[in-house]
Amino acid sequence: MTDAEILAEFRQAEALLEGHFILSSGLHSARYLQCARVLMDGARAGRLAAALALKIPDKIKLRLGAVVSPAMGGVIIGHEMGRALGLPAMFVERPDGIFTFRRGFGLEPGEKVLLVEDVVTTGLSSREAIRAVEAAGGEVIAACSLVDRSDGEVDLGVPFYPLIGMKVEAYPADALPPELAAIPAIKPGSRAKP
Repeated sequence: MTDAEILAEFRQAEALLEGHFILSSGLHSARYLQCARVLMDGARAGRLAAALALKIPDKIKLRLGAVVSPAMGGVIIGHEMGRALGLPAMFVERPDGIFTFRRGFGLEPGEKVLLVEDVVTTGLSSREAIRAVEAAGGEVIAACSLVDRSDGEVDLGVPFYPLIGMKVEAYPADALPPELAAIPAIKPGSRAKP
């Protein structure tokens, strides 16, 4: 898939939003990618996952034993990546504020894992999920996401393969441009606290 085809998928799903948004990182932005909308169509989710799977080098794919994604945003794309790669897919969640495996999910000692996200901005959730995999005895050997909003600057400590990079300005709450500050902020992501 070309970048234009990927963006067309987001636009057709009405998943590229304009306004004032508080991201899960706490930063504010005038644009928001609602990956849940682009993934709600199974055929579209499958196409995007297949394209993302092609970004991961074979030398990494051959070593993988599982796909892990953070809940909530990564659950659907993680599942589709598991399907695309022929691997079990599971997720970590935060019942008490820290990512952990639940629902009978677990890893074999030393199991090689692909971490899958929907959108990466600062990498905070990804790094937290990597720690959960390590605490469970696994080893994340690569990470991927549908969208890299970091402008290629995020460092997850492992090779990172986004389907598309998208430069979208993000600002701390105390440094908003006037035009953004004039719009009420909404928090459309999966973390409840603004």
